Amino acid sequence: MNQDNLIEVRDLSVEFIVGERRQRVVEGVSFDIKRGETLALVGESGSGKSVTAHSILRLLPYPLAHHPTGSIRYAGQDLLGQKEKTIRHIRGNRIAMIFQEPMTSLNPLHSIEKQINEVLGIHKGLSGKVATRRTLELLELVGIPEPHKRLKALPHELSGGQRQRVMIAMALANEPELLIADEPTTALDVTVQLKILDLLKDLQARLGMSLLLISHDLNLVRRIAHRVCVMQRGCIVEQASCAELFRAPQHPYTRELLGAEPSGGPASNVAGPPLLQVEDLKVWFPIKKGLFKRTVDYVKAVDGIRFSLPQGQTLGIVGESGSGKSTLGLAILRLIGSQGGIRFEGKQLDSLSQQQVRPLRREMQVVFQDPFGSLSPRMCVSQIVGEGLRIHKIGSPAEQEQAIIAALKEVGLDPETRHRYPHEFSGGQRQRIAIARALVLKPALILLDEPTSALDRTVQRQVVELLRSLQTKYNLTYLFISHDLAVVKALSHQLMVVKHGQVVEQGDARGIFAAPQHPYTQQLLEAAFLAPTTAE
Repeated sequence: MNQDNLIEVRDLSVEFIVGERRQRVVEGVSFDIKRGETLALVGESGSGKSVTAHSILRLLPYPLAHHPTGSIRYAGQDLLGQKEKTIRHIRGNRIAMIFQEPMTSLNPLHSIEKQINEVLGIHKGLSGKVATRRTLELLELVGIPEPHKRLKALPHELSGGQRQRVMIAMALANEPELLIADEPTTALDVTVQLKILDLLKDLQARLGMSLLLISHDLNLVRRIAHRVCVMQRGCIVEQASCAELFRAPQHPYTRELLGAEPSGGPASNVAGPPLLQVEDLKVWFPIKKGLFKRTVDYVKAVDGIRFSLPQGQTLGIVGESGSGKSTLGLAILRLIGSQGGIRFEGKQLDSLSQQQVRPLRREMQVVFQDPFGSLSPRMCVSQIVGEGLRIHKIGSPAEQEQAIIAALKEVGLDPETRHRYPHEFSGGQRQRIAIARALVLKPALILLDEPTSALDRTVQRQVVELLRSLQTKYNLTYLFISHDLAVVKALSHQLMVVKHGQVVEQGDARGIFAAPQHPYTQQLLEAAFLAPTTAE
């Protein structure tokens, strides 16, 4: 084993037993992770990135998974051949891992202090005040503000970025030699992504550890990686230094990934009359304290927002998590209470009861961030897409079936698959199903709440092009909520930048992207489009 290498993976294959057949998902993968370097595994969902990385710590669902060929050598020993006791000692101690979604990795019932103390107790034998003191050091190391005030906090009381920092603190508790980061910033805002990346780079330099980064976001990889392995269908198709790969990609698939950034401008629709007008909209949540739960203050999630959106246009709403973007969208659709004027198709929605609003709901549809969470797992695609038709009593059963087929064709799905269930589709296909569900009612307005954030870049581009073509064809009006400014730029005619519930900048999207005026907008754009520097 080369002394410069911390990990050597050779000819690794992974098979899963599915019923009576074997499905090979990783085939003949080989790479090294040098001491102190960052190696990135990149590729689309299903390419085998996470399976490869999880094999290092033997986290696959054995015995349903096994390795027909290959070895993973660490410190001179093959991890695949070690006993479970030996692997347990290595996990979290010498090799640690942080996962994509901290809310599913952190225990919702335990405080931050208890969860980090548990790691210190298992691997270091620390307890009591000594463990708490070390926990405070770790929280301070990863940049949690006022860590002593966060010890008793539960995960849901922290922001997404803070939860990810807690996960990093847990992973670093035992000063590992290798940190595996599996999509560590996918669900985070661009500014928070940048902070987490800077944190990882800083910690790596200070602690001298190696980093294995798994990602489908090449912009992220470009900022931090020394070397890159590109995976497609379980195989490494290209392996090079980060600078060389971005300067002169060799494999067609690598070039496809690099060219998958959403591009072009919004649909060239002519702006029609105002479809949606919002005037001084407020959503304030009361803060109640004391025995009698008196209101002592308010969380001003949306505070005095106003705009006018013409028919056939897209308003992009951007801002960090907690800025009030999604709350604004829900208030406009009358899904939560609000104060202020909401005028849609000439009707004053804020003065209508929920019963009076219901007939208008077919004109206002929504596509959510996570299609797997918003599609019922117990309903087939035909039932999901046709649910709105049945609720609004549109057409006979035969006509409804034809409308479902037409909607699936519109979004590029085979109508023959309409009797399958959501889990049988990829993430991009599930989002197309969600768009078909909204489209089948022929609405005037579609609220798109982070519809591409959970998708690979190549799939994002396909969904953006689909949304753009549907807008051109049907003169649709979009409210597009996102923290991904590249996607917003490709779709939006108007742009609204929201911070702490208030609009800080608003106007023509092209003008704002070219010359942002507010420091917060400048910060967002810099984080999203800053030219990266990679370590050579």
